[in-house]
Amino acid sequence: MNPKVAAVGVVLLLIFFFGQRFIKTVPPGHESVAVLFGEVMPQPYSEGLHFPVNPLYTWVDYDTREKTLKEQAQVPTQDQLQTTVDVSVQYEIIAAMTPDILQNVGSQAQAVAVYLTPKLRSLVREQGKMIPKAEDFFLEKTQQILESNLEAGLQAYLTPKGINVKAVLIRDINLPAVLTQAIEQKKEREQAKEREKAELERFRTEQLQQVAAAEAKRKAAEEEAQQVRIIADARAYEIREINKAIAKNPSYIQLQSLEALKSISSDPASKLYFMDSNSPQPLPLMNLGQPISR
Repeated sequence: MNPKVAAVGVVLLLIFFFGQRFIKTVPPGHESVAVLFGEVMPQPYSEGLHFPVNPLYTWVDYDTREKTLKEQAQVPTQDQLQTTVDVSVQYEIIAAMTPDILQNVGSQAQAVAVYLTPKLRSLVREQGKMIPKAEDFFLEKTQQILESNLEAGLQAYLTPKGINVKAVLIRDINLPAVLTQAIEQKKEREQAKEREKAELERFRTEQLQQVAAAEAKRKAAEEEAQQVRIIADARAYEIREINKAIAKNPSYIQLQSLEALKSISSDPASKLYFMDSNSPQPLPLMNLGQPISR
């Protein structure tokens, strides 16, 4: 066999079997770190196609996209009660520091387990000791301070280690059972007070309505009595004027009597009266009975 042909064949076989090792494709949102015989290469490879690369490299990939770590911790407060706090930490791996992470702790999961999780638990307990009472966790101001202090503490500790903390969020707070019961009882008492207050307000409104109705009746009675007095005064005035007229003119009664007799006589069913002609006032003297019907 021709030596040149053999050499070309060998090269083609090597390219066929090992050609892919000259190419490195890094997925989107990832960073790859090369290792050669146990030595970490200082320059990471960003997303995309890289050619040629040393076929002897071994690779460790890091996901540099934003992630969320959820952690639950028991937090002691100054009143010596343990409160369960659920915390979420939004973080990302710093791409340029992936070789340091691999050199110091290993993979991405190991970095989170060694750096992020223990420090978060420690800071949560430390911050809880500055809170006077467990029930203060429900105050918005307390939660904001806790989130801010945790974020600042984690950033200061984790940024030099290759982890960038973007936000710390308090998801949930579970107070101790004894305190929860006390709060529920307090709420029940407050609700009972509110119901009593509403009932008293309703009773007061009804009383005001009754007072208003009674006042309206009183005013109506006073107006009615005033009208009666006005009518009585008018009638008394009329009688006084009649008496004055009679005193000044005695024939006034005689004239009224004649008018009455005239009215009686016009009624077919009227009774028969006899008059005393010698009386100064011709008043009826006797009623002889009902007229005889035919």
